[in-house]
Amino acid sequence: MAEIVLEGMGVSRGVAIGIVHRHDSDHVTVPEFCILPGQIEAEKARFSKAALEAGQQVASLQEKARTLDGSAAEELGYLLDAYQQMLGGSRLIRGVHRRIETEKINAEAAVQHEIDHIARGFEAMGDSYLAARVADIRDLGRRLIRTLTGKTYRPFQSLPRNAVILAEELTPADTALLDPGHVAAIATQWGGAESHTAIMARSLGLPAVLGLPAGLGGAQSGDGVVVDGAKGRVVINPTAETLALYRQARAKFLRERRALGRLRDLPAETRDGIRLTLQANIELPSEMDSVLAAGAEGIGLFRSEFLYMNRDDLPGEDEQYALMRQVVERLDGRPVTIRTLDVGGDKLAHSLGMIPGPNPALGLRAVRLSLARPELLQTQMAAILRVALHGPVRILLPMVATIDEVVAARNARDAAACALKAAGHTLPEPLPPLGVMIEIPGAALSADSLARHADFFSIGTNDLTQYTLAIDRADESVAHLYNPLHPAVLRLIQFAAEAANRARIPVGVCGEIAGDPRYAGLLLGLGIHDLSMSATNIPMVKKRLRGLDHAQARGFAFQVMNQSDPARISTLLEEFNRTV
Repeated sequence: MAEIVLEGMGVSRGVAIGIVHRHDSDHVTVPEFCILPGQIEAEKARFSKAALEAGQQVASLQEKARTLDGSAAEELGYLLDAYQQMLGGSRLIRGVHRRIETEKINAEAAVQHEIDHIARGFEAMGDSYLAARVADIRDLGRRLIRTLTGKTYRPFQSLPRNAVILAEELTPADTALLDPGHVAAIATQWGGAESHTAIMARSLGLPAVLGLPAGLGGAQSGDGVVVDGAKGRVVINPTAETLALYRQARAKFLRERRALGRLRDLPAETRDGIRLTLQANIELPSEMDSVLAAGAEGIGLFRSEFLYMNRDDLPGEDEQYALMRQVVERLDGRPVTIRTLDVGGDKLAHSLGMIPGPNPALGLRAVRLSLARPELLQTQMAAILRVALHGPVRILLPMVATIDEVVAARNARDAAACALKAAGHTLPEPLPPLGVMIEIPGAALSADSLARHADFFSIGTNDLTQYTLAIDRADESVAHLYNPLHPAVLRLIQFAAEAANRARIPVGVCGEIAGDPRYAGLLLGLGIHDLSMSATNIPMVKKRLRGLDHAQARGFAFQVMNQSDPARISTLLEEFNRTV
């Protein structure tokens, strides 16, 4: 057959040569029939049993999600937690029971009608976040219907060796079933660079291309295929010549990965002697092996949300202390930055009884929630203060917008310290520093004031870009507009970095661009000397930094900051990375 070349968006580097496995949407035929009044209670009981079984299935996926690394575990965990909430006395469950009673129809049909009703309501709201959640709602509906009809769903059974998954889209539940030992790469029609599928692919180390043309070039299961995750290219039925070229490219990629491993114990230092710090972002203590293997100089972002997810009770001080201690002790004197609870938006914790507001991304979340629930903050502060005896620790506040929030959090830290001392605990002196995440445009613009009350800054470029450009990075319809090189975003980063440097407090970046070697020179030139990223990206960023000259980077940043066109900035970045 003729070779077909598809162009998309490369979201996870690497080259894979394998066999197509078409993963089509899980269409379920839904029977519909009337039931007698005397059968209503039995039908409701049958549905309740199916909802319980579906919850157990999701719980199994949650267990698998916990074994994944970093942001993959975070993204998947949040969504599966939302699934569990929808299965537990939610509007969906109540709506299905009501339809069985009033319309006197079977449970499968009631589920389908209620899912369609909820989906239409979300789509009509005109909110990109809610519209993006429709796929998740429909996925849960299919799971319930499969359970009711007794049809088992096994999407990735009997995969060929070096299977390349081609699909219109992959749901979070699908990605939880991927086994990197059998899957060589992923390619889909839907999804953006910061979508759940992209984050999962990077975490699993699988080459991935998203945003492919509709129909996926007519590829069929069994076709030969090449996936180039760097260039965003998928080749169906490659010719012998094409295969030879990509075998060379794959061999080169593997050689480069081995060479990067040899940088593990070398410093992240520019050619003219400027030293930078490269740290890792983690969520679970189980990630520490990969952190240490990558040569991370510490943990720049330890997400604490995992302690609150997928459970009905709240973690106590001793539980939090024990888990944090595992991380601090394994780093053997290297610093750990612990972010206080950052839930809300699409990250809902059942243990907190959270209900999404009319605009979840802008509602009661992150530090706002911690200050509104002082018992949560006090418990977490106490655990962090205790763990600081085992190694250097910093406390990071998410989604800060005002000075008052920083002052209130500092008071909570100090109150927790007083209570611990009164209870006979020994604490470090001075207490762990208290830092601010710069991820809201208002925080960046008031960085001079915040710097007088914070001990350090950590710039979260993912949310900063999202809030600055009013773009949901997980919404495929606008994902192409998500651009951290937009002049407004860069000016906010520059403003925050300069404010921190004037105040002589540390400033770093912990967003996705920190782990992309293409941005290393620009961030260095903007005055950023601390970068925190997925552990797997540390060697690539270190290699890039060791080939840079600080003076050149500053000149390049000056040139970029005089531009007003994102496309021109992107061109300048490409030229700089090609020639320097």
